Amino acid sequence: MSITLTERAAIHVRDFMARENNANGLRLAVKPTGCSGYMYVVELAENRQDHDAIFESQGVALVIDPESLKYLDGTEVDYSREGLNEGFRFANPNVSATCGCGESFSL
Repeated sequence: MSITLTERAAIHVRDFMARENNANGLRLAVKPTGCSGYMYVVELAENRQDHDAIFESQGVALVIDPESLKYLDGTEVDYSREGLNEGFRFANPNVSATCGCGESFSL
């Protein structure tokens, strides 16, 4: 099992974490919602649970709960800016379709 950050995403996360005192990693998760079924959740990890999986990528600890891990395995997370839009982009081999708005996906 693996989850990775691109160098561009890692730079963005490290810069953001440097401004937050309690952050000890980046939490990635998947939650049921949206028109296609699931959406990604990205937040700073202030606490780690015993059951969390921890992956190290580009010097950043990625914290994933066991339920989300089965949906995120093999994912590469990038960060991009296109015009006024910026944010994380997920290259997830488990996704079968995305919705028209790009906010949710199905497996």
